[in-house]
Amino acid sequence: MKKDFQYGGMAVIEGVMMRGKDMAAVAVRSNDGTIRVEQEPIKDYSARFPFLKWPFIRGTFVLIDSMVLGIKMLNKSANMSMDEEEEELSTTEMLMTGLFAFLLAIILFVILPTAIVHYIASFIGGVLAQNLVEGIIRVAFFLLYVYFISKMNEIDRVFMYHGAEHKAIFTLEAGETLTIENSRKYTTSHPRCGTSFLLTVMVISIVVFALLGEGTLFYRIWSRLAVLPVVAGLGYEFIKFSGNCYDKKWAKILMAPGLWMQKMTTREPDDSQLEVALTALKAVLPVEIIIEDEHKLDARGTSWAEAQ
Repeated sequence: MKKDFQYGGMAVIEGVMMRGKDMAAVAVRSNDGTIRVEQEPIKDYSARFPFLKWPFIRGTFVLIDSMVLGIKMLNKSANMSMDEEEEELSTTEMLMTGLFAFLLAIILFVILPTAIVHYIASFIGGVLAQNLVEGIIRVAFFLLYVYFISKMNEIDRVFMYHGAEHKAIFTLEAGETLTIENSRKYTTSHPRCGTSFLLTVMVISIVVFALLGEGTLFYRIWSRLAVLPVVAGLGYEFIKFSGNCYDKKWAKILMAPGLWMQKMTTREPDDSQLEVALTALKAVLPVEIIIEDEHKLDARGTSWAEAQ
């Protein structure tokens, strides 16, 4: 398969969202066992504003765009997975939930680590040492956060769909026919995963925040919030570059911590979850790739439905 576009997605409630060039699709396993699929065209704002494709700027834009699309698709998946008699979640409710999650992340991973280090700075030393300790605290909070939410049954299933999403993407990138059988053998850890991105951002922030110097607690917090787009941009460029060079030994070494952390945010999916992920992926693929996939199956004497 030509690597002119990097497909990706995310796990949602009882399903998977996939994003293609021009279309996003969410596939959900409903309570009656069937797979429901909804598609939505993607607005290409970078076509109207080319500067959004510039290095370092594109990282921040992609992050914001992905968050907006993610909240929208989470809302869709929640409503699609419900029975008809259940009350659907409104867009406002989902937006409020997303806003609460964003504020919680700011408090846990920016404000709290910064405040802790500010009050013990006299026991640590220079600015670089302070930011190193702050980064360690930030990563520790993230690990604890993931550990505790992974104990929830609902989140455990989301992590299984997360693994299914990665396996489906690996199958596509390997140029194999998109079947459950082919997808099973791939790992649940992918170099372009959001988990790796978050860890990369936390590491990069140690260096960037050190350049901000010392100051009052107010200055420390707001200066860090102000440069978050810069940190996100650098993190995006690192993930994109190392992901393209993943066959290189140095890239594998650099990405190893992020891949290891994905062991906490993914689980081995079952066949029914792989089927959902593959269905979502097929819904965003160009027609020529789908036809090519069907021809491969025809050559084996197998239909797409039978292959599942």
